Order: sequence, then C-alpha cells, then structure tokens
Amino acid sequence: MVEIKIDKEKCTGCGTCVDICPVAVFEIKDEKSIVVNLDECLVCQACEVQCPEGAIEIIE
Repeated sequence: MVEIKIDKEKCTGCGTCVDICPVAVFEIKDEKSIVVNLDECLVCQACEVQCPEGAIEIIE
C-alpha cells in the first residue's frame, strides 16, 4: 500500500501535482494540495519529483 505525505508547511497550492498526475490523485483545497484518490496512485513519483517546494513524499 502506498502512502502520500504532503507537508502543509511547504505546500503553496501551486497545482503542479494536480497537473502532472496522470490519474488525478490530487486536488487543491483551501490553497493546499490534498490526496483525493489514493487508490488510483501509480507510484510513478512524478508529483514528488516535480513539486517545486519538495512538499510531497511517496512512501511505498
């Protein structure tokens, strides 16, 4: 089972993770990224790599 941690202190709500994710795991709510479809995660780690703030951590 995969876990996605988003550091709310680092997250600026830029939407990069929403745009880069091929299966719509993320949404922006209250100007922060949240995980809405964890079961769809492909563990491609694109969100983790592309996040400009380094706010996302994928844990397998």
